[in-house]
Amino acid sequence: MELTAIVLFLAAGSVSLFMAWVIGAGSSGATPFAPAVGANAISTMRAAFVVGIFGFAGAVVQGANVSEAVGRGLVGGVTLPVAGVIVVLLIGAALMAIGIRTGYPIATAFTVTGSVVGVGLALGGSPVWPKYLQIGTVWVLTPFVGGGLAFAIASVLPRPDVPEHYSVPALAALVGAVLANVEFAYLGHGKSAGSLVGATQRAVGVDGVAVAIVVTAVVALSVGVLVSRDIRRDEPGGLRRVLLALGALVAFSAGGSQVGLAVGPLLPLLETVEMVPVFAVLVGGGAGILVGSWTGAPRMIKSLARDYSSLGPRRSIAALVPSFLIAQLAVLLGVPVSFNEIVVSGIIGSGAAIGGGDAVSVHKLGVTVGAWAGSFGLAFALGYGATVVVHATSIV
Repeated sequence: MELTAIVLFLAAGSVSLFMAWVIGAGSSGATPFAPAVGANAISTMRAAFVVGIFGFAGAVVQGANVSEAVGRGLVGGVTLPVAGVIVVLLIGAALMAIGIRTGYPIATAFTVTGSVVGVGLALGGSPVWPKYLQIGTVWVLTPFVGGGLAFAIASVLPRPDVPEHYSVPALAALVGAVLANVEFAYLGHGKSAGSLVGATQRAVGVDGVAVAIVVTAVVALSVGVLVSRDIRRDEPGGLRRVLLALGALVAFSAGGSQVGLAVGPLLPLLETVEMVPVFAVLVGGGAGILVGSWTGAPRMIKSLARDYSSLGPRRSIAALVPSFLIAQLAVLLGVPVSFNEIVVSGIIGSGAAIGGGDAVSVHKLGVTVGAWAGSFGLAFALGYGATVVVHATSIV
């Protein structure tokens, strides 16, 4: 292996670490616990610490799917060179840093995806329309599905005819059922990914849909019973613990999704640096997210928790349940998705259930949507333009 290849890979890796730090300081580090902080269930600094730990874990055990999609699935016919990777990551990190500085959540998935596509097409690559359609569908539906589910849940939780020792455990059971079927690294055959349901099937030596349904039902029922007992014994404390558990799961999901935006562009370079396994790259990206969450996330957590909507513990739970479900669907599909979009949509939907438009900052919402809409186009234009300039000067 040539020394030049190693040096160039290390240079790209350094930029990737910076991108991971920015993600941890922004979307991945701020959004998962913003509703919990807004409900006064946890302090801002403690939330930043916890989200860093769970974000790191998610990056290591769930980061492969989105990383593969970002690194190899967005443009056909070309492999991004080192200079192209650096351009992609610098554009994404710079736009994210602007969002952190101003307090507005720039969509990380939009900026990185836009810059990867822009750079790849400028290098002569071909569009991958099926993947674009899949990504676009998830992006467009997320605010409606996430906000709608959050609104529906928040509308039910305070109703006297639906006691919370029934409604909240039912939501927890749903989350438990999904978690039982989520795939984690090294839980499948050999070193492949697998789910708790699959591992149980192999352990008992029986395969089939019936076993999967039984295992899923047992996990869901167990979680629901535990949560119900906790809320019956101590309702305020039980709601707080459910909220914190949901925040941890969303933080875990954020790590599994967002690490791909930082390290995904590096994957094609691994073909020239065989000694670096994908697992090591995911660990490095997860570490960058962890440090970013600890050092830079508090500002964005405060912005999301206080400025978008007035939330109590029930509305916060309503915001985080759909956030977890959408995040895990995106990880399963390998779709780079913005956690700002996911969680902010849930915050808005659950907040609107309190008192309609009065519970939501319309001005802040408008600016945020504008940032979402413009970030992809700007990143695409910057990536395409920068690559054309670099290529014209024969640097690429």
